[in-house]
Amino acid sequence: MLLAAWGCAHARPGALAIHWVRSSAEYRALCLQTYAAAGRAVESGFAARPPRSWAVILDADETVLDNSLYQKERSLAGRGFSPESWAAWVKRREAHEIPGARGFLERVRTLGGVVAIVTNRTAALCDDTRANLAQLALPFDVVLCQTGESSDKQSRFRDVAEGRAAADLPALEIAAWVGDNVRDFPDGSQALRSAPEADLARFGARAFVLPNPMYGSWEKNPDD
Repeated sequence: MLLAAWGCAHARPGALAIHWVRSSAEYRALCLQTYAAAGRAVESGFAARPPRSWAVILDADETVLDNSLYQKERSLAGRGFSPESWAAWVKRREAHEIPGARGFLERVRTLGGVVAIVTNRTAALCDDTRANLAQLALPFDVVLCQTGESSDKQSRFRDVAEGRAAADLPALEIAAWVGDNVRDFPDGSQALRSAPEADLARFGARAFVLPNPMYGSWEKNPDD
């Protein structure tokens, strides 16, 4: 019954954005385009570096893992996000891979880079996150989940760069960041929406943004 209702469900908040992510050629093309650009940047700048001397940092949700089915299920039920439903979804380990993610991660590994996933999934969900990634056979070296109340990723970025991310990882130069939220990047915030273009020069060079119209820190921005 819920599936039958999907065709006329676009009046529900967020339903059209979810439908775009799950069905449009444009979404797939944008993801592939972003990952291709990130791959070229990494290869041109870091292919000659010693193995395991550098890393890429990626967000998990809507960057490597596609949770649009969770969003669809909640929308069809007329409900939004809740910590309980999210935890149940993560424990199902049914997220699929984002288009382009596999090729990028495999290329990084082939070039000798380390793959660090920095996510705001809580520590209690970290094992399920690793299991979902492994189930999809997506390469990764370390997953750093949120500990405590703060969702700020800056300290975890420093852990990767300064050799505290895992016992077997040294200090690493960060070749690229990939995420779907501006907060997935060093010193990133919604203040960039009105910053000079020069302040966004890293995007397309070492920072690469994937589309996510379903949710994000942008939801709190005023509609000027």
